[in-house]
Amino acid sequence: MATSVRATSGGSPPPAAQPPAPSTGSRKQRPSGRDGLRSTLYRLDLKAVPYVFLAPFFLTFAAFGLFPLIYTGWLSLHRVELGGSAQWKGLENYTSLAGSEFFWNALANTFTIGVISTVPQLLMALGLAHLLNYKLRGRGFFRVAVLAPYATSIAAATLVFAQLFNTDYGLINTALGWAGFEPVAWESSKWPAQIAISVIVIWRWTGYNALIYLAAMQAVPQDLYEAAALDGASRWRQFLSVTIPSIRPTILFTVIVSTIGATQLFGEPMLYGGSVGISGGSGNQFQTLSLLMYEKGWVTGSLGQASAVAWVMLLLLLLIGGLQALVSRSNRSRSLSHDRNRNRAGRISTKAGS
Repeated sequence: MATSVRATSGGSPPPAAQPPAPSTGSRKQRPSGRDGLRSTLYRLDLKAVPYVFLAPFFLTFAAFGLFPLIYTGWLSLHRVELGGSAQWKGLENYTSLAGSEFFWNALANTFTIGVISTVPQLLMALGLAHLLNYKLRGRGFFRVAVLAPYATSIAAATLVFAQLFNTDYGLINTALGWAGFEPVAWESSKWPAQIAISVIVIWRWTGYNALIYLAAMQAVPQDLYEAAALDGASRWRQFLSVTIPSIRPTILFTVIVSTIGATQLFGEPMLYGGSVGISGGSGNQFQTLSLLMYEKGWVTGSLGQASAVAWVMLLLLLLIGGLQALVSRSNRSRSLSHDRNRNRAGRISTKAGS
């Protein structure tokens, strides 16, 4: 077999073929120092910066919310006097509260004032929001006007109402005298004093809740009202059958918030009672749990018992919130089952018609 070798111009054989250079496209290049720092900062910006923005809230909550809660729980298990050292007592503060008639009186007053002030307040707020939902002249002015009591200072409003309910020269007793009734002891009697305090709470919070209901009512689709009107439903029937079911979550929210506010009621009864406001009147006739806690802690100096009252209030709020959550869940499941049965009945009637 003949082999031919191609020679160069000088007669020498051609040089050996050089191996191909390795391809750098498939190999990942390491970034330079500046590019690596930039990518690291970019990753930190994506992952760490949100926590940096949230950190002030959690730090503030830990300092002024979580730590006082834990420290109050620790104090409730000790006997602590103002200026003295803490002595371990276990559950003695709670057992002493269970046997104290002042505690049960304050708990009963908190419950009664809460019911008297919350139920009429929410009912009036519903009616007021229903009226403001209509296309009235100057409704913008009325919507702002109903919020004026909420913007008023608690001290100013309570002092004005204390003058109105004054037993000797108050306007309320004067009007009752014109109508032929005897003067009412609005300060020294139990139920009149609680009614007067409830009136202050109702006056201050009705407009606030009315605006919350109004915002929820404006989110209800108008198609529901038009369909109800075509079926012959009156305004009252539309309010009961369309408006109330549509804003039920908002109503539950206002009930929870009002219950919390009623449990923590402090400013109105304290200012209404004047010099005996801390003790809830001369006979503790309107002393609430908040007033009892303040009296235990800063009048008698028993910080341990005051902390126990605070934790009892917290447990009551958690219990009430749990009960309201169970009621809301049962109502939601009942409405879902009702809708499911109605859809099933509609399908059965459609099959029967076909």
